[in-house]
Amino acid sequence: MSEVIRFLEEMLTLFVSLGIVVLETCGVIVLVYTAIKSFIQWLRHSHEVRLDLAQGIALALEFKLGGEVLRTVITREKGELLILGGIILLRGILTFLIHWEIKNEEKALEKKNASEMPSPGVSSPKVPSPENPSRES
Repeated sequence: MSEVIRFLEEMLTLFVSLGIVVLETCGVIVLVYTAIKSFIQWLRHSHEVRLDLAQGIALALEFKLGGEVLRTVITREKGELLILGGIILLRGILTFLIHWEIKNEEKALEKKNASEMPSPGVSSPKVPSPENPSRES
C-alpha cells in the first residue's frame, strides 16, 4: 500500500511540476508578446499603449500567480511555504494595482474620446455638394 501512495505522490509531483512550467511559460510568452506589441504601438504614437501594456502585464502576472499557487502543492518545508506566500502576496498586490491602473486608464481614454466626438445636439455645418447645390431665395 505504501508503494502505491509513494507512486501517486510522485505522479502528483510530476503533474504539478509540469503544470508550473506550462503556466510560467505562458506568463513569459504573454509578457514578451505584450512588450513587443506595446513597443510597436508606442512607435506609432497610439493612445492606447498604456492600457494594452497594463492588460498584458496583468494577464502575465495571473499566469505566474497560478504557477506559484501550484508550487504550494509540492512544497514540503515551512521556510519555502513562507517564501511562496510572500511571492503570492506581492504578485497579488501587483495584480490589484495594475487592474486599478487599467480602470483609470480606461476612464481617461473614455474622457478623451468623448471630448473628441461632437455632441449629439450639435450638427456640423452643411456644405452644399457640387452635384446638388442649394439655392438661396
